[in-house]
Amino acid sequence: MELMPQELEVWYLIPAIRRELTRIFILDFNLTQKQISEILGVTESAISQYQKSKRAQNLKFSKKEIEKIKKFAKKIILDKRHSKEYFYKLCLDLRGTKSLCELHKKQDKNVLKNCDLCLR
Repeated sequence: MELMPQELEVWYLIPAIRRELTRIFILDFNLTQKQISEILGVTESAISQYQKSKRAQNLKFSKKEIEKIKKFAKKIILDKRHSKEYFYKLCLDLRGTKSLCELHKKQDKNVLKNCDLCLR
């Protein structure tokens, strides 16, 4: 199956960011599943699945990317009213990463080995 980079974002990147934010919000900020679900705009069940690694396990972030997510998590905590804006900016920042590019190559066997479409 051929995948467009935008499909990767919807199917893999956004859920993986939610997974990491859930982990950070729980470990670093002691938020409840209810609080996190309100911030991220998803159900408490989705938060539980992110927390239990039952959802969004295909995309693994590098240490550098996780640090970036942590910085955005702090911004979201300090300014919850603009959480969707911060989330959007985080998606843009992580859009052209090597992690996402590698996942694209793994998920779509038609992608050429030297493809750099995701990195542009």
